[in-house]
This record gives sequence, C-alpha cells and structure tokens, in this order.
Amino acid sequence: MRTTLRYERGTLLLHPAPRGAHWTRFVEWDERVSRFRAPGWRYRDLMEGLRADGVSVHDEARRFEPLELRAARAQQPYPHQQEALEAWKNAGRRGLVVLPTGAGKTYLAQLAMQATPRSALICVPTLDLMHQWYVTLLSAYPDTSVGLLGGGSKDETPLLIATYDSAAIHAERLGDRYGLLIFDEAHHLGGEFTRPIAEYAIAPYRLGLTATPPRGERLRDLSELIGPLVYQKKSEELAGGALAPYREVRITVQLSAQERARYDACIKRRNDFLRSRGISLASLDGWRSFVMQSGSLEGRAAMLAHREARALAFGTEGKLRVLEELLAQHPDERTLVFTDDNATVYRISQEFLLPALTHQTPVKERVALLDAFRRGEYRVLITSRVLNEGVDVPEASIAIVLSGTGEEREHTQRLGRILRRAQKEGGGEKHAVLYEVIAENTSEEHVSRRRHGEGPGREERLRPLPYLEDLPTSVNWEEL
Repeated sequence: MRTTLRYERGTLLLHPAPRGAHWTRFVEWDERVSRFRAPGWRYRDLMEGLRADGVSVHDEARRFEPLELRAARAQQPYPHQQEALEAWKNAGRRGLVVLPTGAGKTYLAQLAMQATPRSALICVPTLDLMHQWYVTLLSAYPDTSVGLLGGGSKDETPLLIATYDSAAIHAERLGDRYGLLIFDEAHHLGGEFTRPIAEYAIAPYRLGLTATPPRGERLRDLSELIGPLVYQKKSEELAGGALAPYREVRITVQLSAQERARYDACIKRRNDFLRSRGISLASLDGWRSFVMQSGSLEGRAAMLAHREARALAFGTEGKLRVLEELLAQHPDERTLVFTDDNATVYRISQEFLLPALTHQTPVKERVALLDAFRRGEYRVLITSRVLNEGVDVPEASIAIVLSGTGEEREHTQRLGRILRRAQKEGGGEKHAVLYEVIAENTSEEHVSRRRHGEGPGREERLRPLPYLEDLPTSVNWEEL
C-alpha cells in the first residue's frame, strides 16, 4: 500500500509507515487513530525526510496552488531589497528579515511572492495595515483576486490578507491552503493565541518582516516557526539612500523643584516596598511579582507611587515648554508628537489647539485626520501609540517623542514614521529629525541611556544563514 499524507485540523497523518529513518524524527505515534502524526508546520521537514529515504508519498495534505503574479508596473528594487530577497531564497525561502520602518518591506514581500508562485497568506497586526496592504496589492496586481480576512470580511482567495487575530481563529481551516506565509510585524506571532497560524500551517515557504530584531528565546521561537534571521539592515545604513537622511536629537529637561520633591518621594516609597519584598524591576519576573503584590495595601500604595512618578517624568511642564519651542522652530514641517499615554495627548491637544489621534479615535475620524495631515491641512498631529506601526505617513519629517522612549522596538517604529523618502514642498530633499525629550535624573533617562548604549553601531549585520545543513538531501522548491 502506498504511503499517504493527509492534513487534519492543523496536523499531518502518515499511513502506512514507510521504510527509512529520516522521517521518523518529525512524527509521533497516535494510539487513538493508529497513525503517525506530526504538527502541520513539520510538513516540509517530513517531506524532505521521506524523500531522503527514497519514499514515494501520495500527498493529500497539500491544497495550496500555483499563483502567478503579474505586476502592473516595473519597479527597480533598492540594493538592500535585492540582497534581502537573495538571502531569503538562499535560506530555502524561509526566514526573518529585519529592516527599519520605511525601508520597503511591503515591496520586498511582493518580490518574494513573485519569486515563489504559490498561494500566499499575509498576516498583519491591525485593520489599518490590512487595508493598506489591500490597496497596495490591488494596484500592483490588478488581474489577481486579493481577499481579506478580518474586519467583517471572510474571503477565500489564493492571495489573502488577514489580521493575526482572524488568521488565528481560522488557523485550522487555513493551514493546508497556502504555500507561502508572510508575517508582517512578525514580532506579533509569538503569542500563545497567534502561534497556531504558523504551527497549524503546512506552508513550506515563510517570510517574517520586522523593524527590530528579536533576541534570545524570542529569536529561537520565531526561527522555528518562520525560519532563521537571514538579513538585517539598520536605519543609519540606509539613510540617504532608501531612507531620508535623518538625525536624532536628545533634549533633557529638569523637573521643577515641586515636581522633583514629589518624584523623589514617590520613587522612595516604591523602592522601599520593593526592597522589603526582595523584588528587582530589572527583570520581567520582577515586574510580574510587583504587579502580583500590588493587591496588598502596601503593594497598591507602592504601585500608585510608581505610576505617579512616571506621570511626573512623562508630563513635566518643562517638556511642554520644549514642545512649544520645537514647533516654533519647524513651522512649515509636518510633525508627529508622540506621548506614552492618552491623557497627555488630550492635554497637549487642548493647550496647543492641535488635532489628537489615539486608539479611542473613531475609524472614520482617524482616516479623515490622516488624510488632512497628508494634504497639509494639518501640520501637526498629537498621538500616543496608535501610529507606532502599520500607518504609512511619508510626508512627516519631524517626530517629537515626549515620552515612551524606552523600548527599542517602539523607538525604531516611531523613527520609521519620518524616514520614508519624499520631496519637500517647493523642491529639495526631505531631511528628517527625531527629537527625544527626556526628564533629567529620572528612570526615563536611565532607560533611554541604556537603549542608546545598545543601539546603532554595536552589532555587525548578520550574514545569510544556510537552511537545514544536517539533512542529507534537499527537496526542489518547485516540487512543493
């Protein structure tokens, strides 16, 4: 009897057992059905193992299909896009590519889809980004049916764009239908809810795109689900070429005497509690322990003190004076002002009479605000974290970060909002500036300094990595 491979709800069933040993590493015996079973994502490994043993398999698992994409217009890729594509192809069309926001990750994905003509599923974190991809792909491939999954849409097309949430809900149904998976903002994949998108899928080809490289356990996790880190470029390596020339300016402000006294008192109260409980906030486990113990009377007081100290550092009057000066220095530049919380957004909006955009802003109003900003009707937008990722704002050239400067990914995303190349009104090349406004001698300053110490210039660009060197043979990708 010929060995058959079937797909069943995110897993693979193999029967009857063939000869050989290479394929046995990827399966387990399931007593319930008297079959060998493997997780869906092991499809490629299993097929390569079977072929290494010379086993001919009747493949009933695969439902993905050829998809020839004919671009409506020719576009010359930047050198880094071509390098990234070649690195990904050399790694067996599996892997993670790290490029700064604005460096053309969407077009790189198009190149990957054109070079790998199989039905493709693109996963994105937000509805805004889903619609942005949809418009881009409709324009690029007018003869191809582009579908959506999420926001009320439930299309079934060979080229499908889905939010991570919707793709996770339908992971079992989608798992055998797509030969190529593309994960935009790939750092969203590793959560317990979204992992099944990659785990249940048999797709032999996978591309992850992100602006900030994962590290440690996080990188190992994504390497297993998507593939190895195959290519990386930093913002400063592309500035003046694919990205607009830019500079970063750090401005420190002092707390007022009253703010300083209150800040120090809050920090002392918090630290006294942490010391008494043996908690260190240097680790995630320490923070979790702090949150857990905030249920007690003393813990709640310490947590409230911690939050008050953050609010004082993030919203000091000195920062608002600096903001006023910076806006006056750039009266004709389109500017994005970032804060860590919505309360500060609305406060600045009221005091400066500027439009505000947060996650609470209704969708239609959000679209109208961004359109007005692109047209130049608004020169300044005040926002919190809603524009960190997934919104294309090529016209902005100035970013003023008043708070929320600690996390490297967030910093990179905010910088990316102003790095897309564009011509200035009246001619001339766009030059971007990111201002980071820091409260002096606060935890905000310490975190910012630590991030800059780990920042650009400290790590070499990673070279393309080989794929599955330990296998005695490799399957021709065109056969999958």
